[in-house]
Amino acid sequence: MYKKIEENNQPLSTTLFEALQKDILSGTIKSGEKLTEQRICERYDVSRTPVREALRQLEADGLIENIPHRGAFAIGLSKRDISDLFDLRAQFEMKAVEWAIQRMSEEDIDKLKENVEIMEFYTLRGDIAMVLDFNSKFHNIIYQGTENRMLYQTLHTYQTYLKHSAPPKSISGDYLRTILAEHQAIFNAFEGRNYIEGREAMLKHMEQSKLRRMSNFF
Repeated sequence: MYKKIEENNQPLSTTLFEALQKDILSGTIKSGEKLTEQRICERYDVSRTPVREALRQLEADGLIENIPHRGAFAIGLSKRDISDLFDLRAQFEMKAVEWAIQRMSEEDIDKLKENVEIMEFYTLRGDIAMVLDFNSKFHNIIYQGTENRMLYQTLHTYQTYLKHSAPPKSISGDYLRTILAEHQAIFNAFEGRNYIEGREAMLKHMEQSKLRRMSNFF
């Protein structure tokens, strides 16, 4: 039995979609598992009304497959899928850095600086959850700074998929300090308004992130 999904300000179908998305990507719902409306209602304690819309969104995202006369089946991400996602994300992240460095205001860069400083604070405290939270916020500030909603949406989707599909097995103090150093290097490029340096720092961060996360599959 799954926990009842939390109520928030967004439509229930969206909340249910996000819960199902996370469970498919993380493997809680196994690849190949059949998803029926009744089973989803029982697992997430919801009525049938939002289920059809959530399933439609999952099919559009390629996370379920509707097979005629058989039903809907979950499609997880393979090791190769995740490796490809990292490579694609790296290319878009570099473009995001380039545009954001050229387009962000000084006020926005101050927000990025504050984010890094908070990351450093929680790194020193060894607070894994908060470091990872501000890690995501750091990237989102950059995405917003591109002033390009299509790139923002693409990167937000990649970030969500990788966050849920390849969580690290364990996180040590060294892991947190390494993540912090990589983000500091990216911020230094923003502070100097050097998008070439920023692209290089982001590429290194993405390559190292891929190495750290893909080791989960061995």
